Amino acid sequence: MIDLVLSVDVHAGAGTTWLALTDWERQHEWMLGTHVEVTEGDGRSVGSKLSAFTGVRGVGVTDPMEITSWEPPVRCTVRHLGGVVKGTGAFHVHAKGAHRSTFVWSESLVPPLGPAGQLGWPVVKPAFVVGLRYSLKRFAKFAESYSVGQV
Repeated sequence: MIDLVLSVDVHAGAGTTWLALTDWERQHEWMLGTHVEVTEGDGRSVGSKLSAFTGVRGVGVTDPMEITSWEPPVRCTVRHLGGVVKGTGAFHVHAKGAHRSTFVWSESLVPPLGPAGQLGWPVVKPAFVVGLRYSLKRFAKFAESYSVGQV
């Protein structure tokens, strides 16, 4: 298993950070190269399914997920159901006062390609982490200016 935990401080309350985080169809505004859609359910309850496509110009990976835990405004966990991305992910929001919070992104993934994927992870990890950190910084700015229904 590959375990990854990253976080970012947000100058917004936990409720606002939660709403911004779980606005799945706007995730492309902060997550590099990723578009998410709700494919089953309401996207805000256990059993709802999401599909995330990460790539450029139609070339990439589709990551179907199912929400396995929904505890607003604190925690959402997902199970990755795809052929390439397998494992679990968790999104935590920690309140740090009325107008501050911390968003923690964690993943526990089975590397694709079996042993070759496990051996290749140390090579891929630095670029993956840089991209995710950049996306989390973008998320903080997104959440700090978040408005429900904004296009």
